[in-house]
Amino acid sequence: MSDTPPDHLSTNPRSPHFDMEVLQRGIGIRFKGRERKDVEEYSISEGWIRVAAGKTRDRHGNPLTIKLTGEVEAWFENPADGAEDKAADAE
Repeated sequence: MSDTPPDHLSTNPRSPHFDMEVLQRGIGIRFKGRERKDVEEYSISEGWIRVAAGKTRDRHGNPLTIKLTGEVEAWFENPADGAEDKAADAE
């Protein structure tokens, strides 16, 4: 698995951009220079994130989200499986 997070990722299982393996590694998001933990979906190339709009729900019970635009950075919080083995071999 790559050390570069995907350009577009969503936490909603119904989304075509949902990837459980990537989400299990943990994704860190920095938006406009500030770390965010409440991101539902992001796109690095398009420069936006989606966050929940308070406790508001749509008619299907899903949280309403708002789209914020700005500079987006993403990184993996945990190394890939086998990456630790490669690092140990290099030493």
